[in-house]
Amino acid sequence: MAQNSNQIQVQSQKQSLRLSQMQILAVKLLELPTVELEDRVKSELLDNPALEEGKDETPEDVADELENAEDEGDTSYNALDDYRNDDDIPDYRLQEQNYSRNEKMEEIPFSDTTSFFETLKDQLGEHDLDEHQRQLAEYLIGSLDDDGLLRKPLDTIADELHIYVGVETSVQELEDVLHIIQEFDPAGIGARNLQECLLLQIKRKGDTPEGKHDVWLPLEEKIISSFYKEFSTKHWNKICQQLGVSEADCQQAIKEITRLNPRPGASMGEAIGKNLQQITPDFLVDTDDEGHVTFSLNNPNLPELRLNNDFRRQLKELSEGSPNQTREQKDVAEFLKQKIDAAQGFIDAVRQRQTTMSSVMKAIIELQLPYFQEGDESLLKPMILKDVAERTKLDISTVSRVCNSKYAQTRFGIFPLRHFFVESFMRQDGEEMSAREVKKLLKDIIDKEDKSNPLTDDELTKMMEKNGYPMARRTVAKYRSQLNIPIARMRRE
Repeated sequence: MAQNSNQIQVQSQKQSLRLSQMQILAVKLLELPTVELEDRVKSELLDNPALEEGKDETPEDVADELENAEDEGDTSYNALDDYRNDDDIPDYRLQEQNYSRNEKMEEIPFSDTTSFFETLKDQLGEHDLDEHQRQLAEYLIGSLDDDGLLRKPLDTIADELHIYVGVETSVQELEDVLHIIQEFDPAGIGARNLQECLLLQIKRKGDTPEGKHDVWLPLEEKIISSFYKEFSTKHWNKICQQLGVSEADCQQAIKEITRLNPRPGASMGEAIGKNLQQITPDFLVDTDDEGHVTFSLNNPNLPELRLNNDFRRQLKELSEGSPNQTREQKDVAEFLKQKIDAAQGFIDAVRQRQTTMSSVMKAIIELQLPYFQEGDESLLKPMILKDVAERTKLDISTVSRVCNSKYAQTRFGIFPLRHFFVESFMRQDGEEMSAREVKKLLKDIIDKEDKSNPLTDDELTKMMEKNGYPMARRTVAKYRSQLNIPIARMRRE
């Protein structure tokens, strides 16, 4: 027996937002910093033969050029044929032109800095090691971090040597070779933690003629070897009591310890595998003596773009030709149209990016004009993405994309655009202040405190309220943390 179905078909309409390919391209280009945009443009120039460098021409100029080509007979090369027959392209057309006409060809200086690895390897040559020990030593040196410390356990390194290098070794062999590396300069290199790093430096001091007469060294070694946890948490009183020495002697020994280098590798110049990031500003902001602020986009290597005239001419000929075209002619026309549309869309997206970037930067300067005139961070007013969006008539997400990974060079330094956005705080009298001003006041209070009895977060909260800034203790703790200021006990001197 058939069952009755309760299913009913209903027709309905709904709206949905779908971005076109050109809109997606514009969004992607907007997110790119200047250097990445230049690379993207160069890549597009190589991929799309309908796109070329040069100043864009007016429609009248193009029409005149096309008419002249028809009247005089076109003797230029066929760009489409070149594109379709790569084997026949002359070598000079394959040479990549990645520089603008105004760019100066300068020699690139090479750094003569000796790397961290090379410095330690040179010292390795001063020791009488067999080939197996040398392999182990070089691998250990390569495993040091930027501070010059060995953070990996030796058993893990033994496994890595077996798996990746095919070298069999034991933890004891690695330990013996590590002790040799720990004799290298500077003192503390090859330590497995900060405690061992400090002990190595104290021992090295004791081996010098001056160190043999240093009365504080035994106390320093005792503090680090037996009371390292108390030392790292600044429990000075507990250390003094358990050592049974006077507070003056204990403080002097601690003072000597604080002069040691917790990062011996940092003093050796270039670290292994560490590349310093070079920031290229996207905006150049200039302030003259009268306080007038101007800006420009920093893209001297970004070429002007235009459509390839040969492609446009061939498409015009095919469009105006006989209606009874062959299949090949239709395919060629479709190919030309696709490439030209893509090239024009890319040109429009680049222009839209420049316009949007300029609009956002102009709004930021207008909203934070006193700061750009004086350079004083306390002059930064409360400002959020919504404020810039309202001024530019752009969507908040668009403003956010502009501000991400973009930098502005001012006469006061280079700053990320996010630096100019400041959260607000309401004073007792109802006046709106920037959080930067609140943090500056908090820092001033901490700087002026008695370092032998630093202020707790509860006491800082009361001090801030006394100055007209009522806030919760957790807010004070958050601002203190953002200022990289430790808790009261860690600030005690």
